[in-house]
Amino acid sequence: MNFEKATFLTGVGAFAASLLGGWDGGMITLAIFMAADWITGLIVAGVFHQSPKTKSGALESNVGLKGLCRKGAMLLLVIVAVRLDLMACLHGVLRTGVIVALVSNEALSILENVGLMGVNYPPIIKNSIDKLQGK
Repeated sequence: MNFEKATFLTGVGAFAASLLGGWDGGMITLAIFMAADWITGLIVAGVFHQSPKTKSGALESNVGLKGLCRKGAMLLLVIVAVRLDLMACLHGVLRTGVIVALVSNEALSILENVGLMGVNYPPIIKNSIDKLQGK
């Protein structure tokens, strides 16, 4: 990669990180959980054909695209929280709350996905997920 491309990509990354309120532990955790959820969802559909999001349970490009759009919307929520924090002088309280809520949601989705793969995890976790989903 040449110097100009590297400089441009560095600038884009710095701008994105500033919009998200910085690249700290919370954002790193959210990014990791988002990637893990997306990858486990691909595995559930592509390998196990157990996706509840399609009739056949297999991969469908439009479902994957919708998933990526949802991930983008989640990042947009973080940006909104950052701007509200700045406007109301809340010092990151809203941003942190949004990130914690999103990480929790991603963790539940990852657990659902690994459950669909046949991985066993403690019943108390399954019961908690069922209650959260209103089952």
